[in-house]
Amino acid sequence: MDKPLKVQRLIENLAQAIVGKDEAIQLVLVALFSGGHALLEDVPGVGKTLLAKSLAASIDGKFQRVQCTPDLLPSDITGTNIWNPQNGEFQFMPGPVFGNVLLADEINRATPRTQSALLEVMEEMQVTLDGISRKVPSPFFVIATQNPIEYQGTFPLPEAQLDRFAVSFSLGYPSEAEEVQMLQRLQEGKVGSAQLQPCITTDEVAEVRSRCAQVTVTEATSQYIVRLIRATRQDEEITLGASPRGTVALQRTAQSLAFLRCILDPQRKSDYVLPDDVKFLAPYVLSHRIMVAGRRSPRNVIERLVRTVPVEP
Repeated sequence: MDKPLKVQRLIENLAQAIVGKDEAIQLVLVALFSGGHALLEDVPGVGKTLLAKSLAASIDGKFQRVQCTPDLLPSDITGTNIWNPQNGEFQFMPGPVFGNVLLADEINRATPRTQSALLEVMEEMQVTLDGISRKVPSPFFVIATQNPIEYQGTFPLPEAQLDRFAVSFSLGYPSEAEEVQMLQRLQEGKVGSAQLQPCITTDEVAEVRSRCAQVTVTEATSQYIVRLIRATRQDEEITLGASPRGTVALQRTAQSLAFLRCILDPQRKSDYVLPDDVKFLAPYVLSHRIMVAGRRSPRNVIERLVRTVPVEP
């Protein structure tokens, strides 16, 4: 089966478990295929864990989950060396990062020291312990969640940590019709990731990533991306603009989105990146990478820049 058909099946597979969240499914696949990670900022019970488990089941990958708490140690995430008396040497015991899909639940409840344990592996796909670097499985994809309402006993993610996430978004509450459909699926026993069958392999996910990286980006579109990024560094309402990593993330995610939209939209003849792809993704890719003055919403500021920064110079 051709890769685009398998990606189509992957989207349909996730839609079986996640009712009415087509945009969220698209965004999480954009993050996966661009080689990035996803940060979900949402209230409990809207399907964040189900999304992560369904994705792991659909790509036939190993799912790992870490429930972040203040007493969680870095070694609880990366792994540690344990003395083996039988052979008289230390033996490495891998942590949850040695999987394909890692759910870091309520990541902002972990201490900064533990949060930093993810910095290397999210960027370089490896863990270094006692001078030895070990590669994690490929693909390696982190879905981190945090509750935007309850801040007691939490440690806000530092800018360096936030910058590691390709996209940040919220699932939101379902509509009335979607919630009724969810209950009907519950009655039929169709809720959950256990019923999902793998429809694409991890090796094929790597191939799709390579294919997305080859999607054409014209010089004019690259210049538009740079103008958007530089606008975040020059705007009076923004105290910290997007980094060059944000520039790269915006282009890579736009390539993945163009690839997906070409599959989903039969009217779209070419998968090269359009300015509309960049405009759609900018709030999801840049909002968590900036700091704004006062009590303004970063997302609203990015949406204003998308409206005001011209596509053509």
